[in-house]
Amino acid sequence: MKREEQKKKVLNIRNDFPIFKNSDLIYLDSAATSQKPECVLRAQQDFYEKYNANPYRGMYELGEAATEQYEQARETVRHFLNAKSSDEIVFTRNATEGLNLLSYSLADHILQPGDEILITIMEHHSNLLPWQLAAKRHGANLCYIECNEEGEFTEEDFKQALTPKTKIVSMTQVSNVLGCENNIKRFAQIAHENGSIFIADGAQSVPHMPVDVQDLDVDFLSFSGHKMLAPMGIGVLYGKKKWLEEIPPFLSGGEMIQSVTRDHAVYAEVPHKFEAGTVNAGGAAALGAAIHYYEKIGFDFIQEQEQSLSIRAMEALRNIKGIHILGSKDPKKHHGIISFTLDGVHPHDIAAILDADHIAIRAGHHCAQPLLKHLGVLSAARVSLAFYNTENEIDKLAESVGSIRRRMGYVESDVL
Repeated sequence: MKREEQKKKVLNIRNDFPIFKNSDLIYLDSAATSQKPECVLRAQQDFYEKYNANPYRGMYELGEAATEQYEQARETVRHFLNAKSSDEIVFTRNATEGLNLLSYSLADHILQPGDEILITIMEHHSNLLPWQLAAKRHGANLCYIECNEEGEFTEEDFKQALTPKTKIVSMTQVSNVLGCENNIKRFAQIAHENGSIFIADGAQSVPHMPVDVQDLDVDFLSFSGHKMLAPMGIGVLYGKKKWLEEIPPFLSGGEMIQSVTRDHAVYAEVPHKFEAGTVNAGGAAALGAAIHYYEKIGFDFIQEQEQSLSIRAMEALRNIKGIHILGSKDPKKHHGIISFTLDGVHPHDIAAILDADHIAIRAGHHCAQPLLKHLGVLSAARVSLAFYNTENEIDKLAESVGSIRRRMGYVESDVL
């Protein structure tokens, strides 16, 4: 797409987002949570205005309509991920809940003392802490693959980390700090050859690139709706049906059973045995609307726009004196995530000063403390882009970051 056509399309897209109307907000924290278009907000409101009944429980017209809305959303997710069956789509609150579900239902089902769980040093705490707890419960060992400064590790590194005792491998597809992409298709293949189960954290990948679970051949994949235009409180765990049928439920209660006696229960078929209690049907409907919006925009445009902005941001930030960008030197490997430090300025101060300029970024350890320690950094500022950001916003970011040291009293030139 030509540059002018691309810029025009972005401006039209921004009109779909109420938060950007009549506002000077520059929102660069989409890796934490994305903004929501009007069609998504309307879909959730429509559910409660038109279909508000408890799915599966009301044997009346409105209850049946609510169930249909919920199951339509499940089928929309199935198609989006190219899962074989909608039975492989479990609705959760977020990616964290999906990974915790596996750390109990799966880990409790297969782990024995002395077994190993393999993750990478770059994992978000949501894909680390659940496995720490699972390892402690079962006397298993939690093992790590370490990456280089650019967030890379090789196939050989991965093969060497695997052992006959490795029962579970859990790995992020895209790092929330470095933006680097792991080749989970290849790593899943190697893991399966070792007899290991492969789990993917798709929180930072599903909103930004096509994810085909059949092509990747992962056993499980978890992601959050709120990072991909949907409301908070709705997420998805994809699982191969054979595993979902084999492992026990994580939560128990209403709607996840076929029958209950005083001392026994027969669980419902998948995916319902993993969806105990009243479900977030309004959130599921809104997630379906978010997916339809993605399909309308198209991942070709999304990836082109986010890569273009990443290149622009990296080039501009590199020219600022005292800045250090974490991860690859290649902007194309950052997937819209740029974490950095600035000499003599704490990341929290960077974020506070940018906030004064109406620019929202993240600062801290980004729920990835082992990675930052591995890189020799305690804290970092993070810019995370989405397809609704503009070149003008990137230029204002660079201008503001470039002025921080001067505004804090440093007298030398800000630009290299």
